[in-house]
Amino acid sequence: MPIKPETATAPQNKVLVVDDNEVIVKTISVKLKSAGFQVLTALDGSEAVAQVRKERPDLILLDLGFPPDIGGVPWDGFRIMEWLRRVDESRKIPIIVITGGAGDKDKERALSSGAVAFLYKPIDHDELLKLVRAALGTPAKV
Repeated sequence: MPIKPETATAPQNKVLVVDDNEVIVKTISVKLKSAGFQVLTALDGSEAVAQVRKERPDLILLDLGFPPDIGGVPWDGFRIMEWLRRVDESRKIPIIVITGGAGDKDKERALSSGAVAFLYKPIDHDELLKLVRAALGTPAKV
């Protein structure tokens, strides 16, 4: 049986999912992987910063609320966004904020802080995939 040559595929976009809820991280990760994305994860701000430095993701899905003082630093989604916007390598990475219970004030603040989109939990996964593809400029799979 002849060996088939490998077909060239476009590189997968890396998406970093940052949320302190492991179930949400897992659920979003499965949905993104099934849509052809490479998924990185972080459960707190310091992990998110380390992943961004190491992996240079193409997009970040970011929760706003984290338990106080995780890893010795009081990170929240706004602080993570602030850090990302100060560092040259991460300044242009699009961020989609996904959060539960936040009001319009947080939505306005997130968008004015540089988020390209804002979703409330529970997540509509079809809407999430549309936003991810739009932010990355990738066509929807047929």
